[in-house]
Amino acid sequence: MRVIIFCHSLVSDWNHGNAHFLRGVCSELLARGHAVRVYEPQDAWSVANLVAEHGHQPLHGFARAYPQLHSERYRPQSLDLDQALDGADLVLVHEWNDHALVKRVGEHRKHNRHYRLLFHDTHHRCVTDPDSMTAYDLQHYDGVLAFGSVIRDLYRRVGWARRAWTWHEAADTRVFRPLPRGDQAGDLVWIGNWGDEERTAELHEYLLQPVRRLGLRARIHGVRYPEQALKDLAAAGIAYAGWLPNYEAPAVFARYRVTVHVPRRPYAAALPGIPTIRVFEALACGMPLVSAPWDDSEGLFEPGADFLTARNGREMEQQLQAVLHDAALAQSLAQHGRRTILARHSCAHRVDELLDIYAELAPPQRQHRVNA
Repeated sequence: MRVIIFCHSLVSDWNHGNAHFLRGVCSELLARGHAVRVYEPQDAWSVANLVAEHGHQPLHGFARAYPQLHSERYRPQSLDLDQALDGADLVLVHEWNDHALVKRVGEHRKHNRHYRLLFHDTHHRCVTDPDSMTAYDLQHYDGVLAFGSVIRDLYRRVGWARRAWTWHEAADTRVFRPLPRGDQAGDLVWIGNWGDEERTAELHEYLLQPVRRLGLRARIHGVRYPEQALKDLAAAGIAYAGWLPNYEAPAVFARYRVTVHVPRRPYAAALPGIPTIRVFEALACGMPLVSAPWDDSEGLFEPGADFLTARNGREMEQQLQAVLHDAALAQSLAQHGRRTILARHSCAHRVDELLDIYAELAPPQRQHRVNA
């Protein structure tokens, strides 16, 4: 079948985690023989910031890492939706798109019944910025793909959409897999962005302070670190290494012994059951992980077997020490976590779910094309 996707960016993952999942889903759809076309705006802020900091080389790096993936960069004022959506079976529109584009695609769907149209929500704005979400015109959409059941239920409860499904993020296991462990660069690595002051206190309690008190050799990758944060990292003895192309994360994980998960406050407090995609990716790489508190209300994982948990900074120190000093524990976590990803949380599983949703919605004459 023909799948059309409107996203913020496929080619850039600078402060843009949806690109991780999107690349895996597109790769899986293509591997199954489906046609995929991705549209992203010409002025996407993720691309603009990436090029401003690193030039065009990262875009060439993406093309080498994902030769099968391409996007069409468009200008909103010149986008011809009749042409873009010609022959489409399924259209996904991500919530980082402009409100006007979301409405335009919905209006097109109103007058063109040959495809099914879904809105894809992978952010916490439904609770932190509800006015922005209310402004999206979804009246002509067939439903919403929400990356957590609490968000799905909110769409249903407030009437933002007629139908909604839970569609969690997942790991692209073609890319995220255990690599041979060569020379070790240190003890702990964390890959994540500072995050608009949404977890500043938590990063200090569960990352900076344990590293400093334990005297660990640690490294952090990410973007949007303010000057004070960089000073705090230096004071904790943590090396800051800036932006990392996401597809290079497996090679970095292979040179360290443990990582951590520090959820942003909206997810820990108001949106239980939603981990960052980096949890899926780290576990897929066989990386032992220790997590700050979050409520796995949907039973995605098996805490204590897939990863360890810490209720406070002191427990984080204890759990990190346990992983670093008990090789059998570290190996057990690595193996169990990866088995869970392979059993339930790969992009292949999510494509199965997506195709099931399409089959549920598809016009009768098109249902046979799901597995075409």
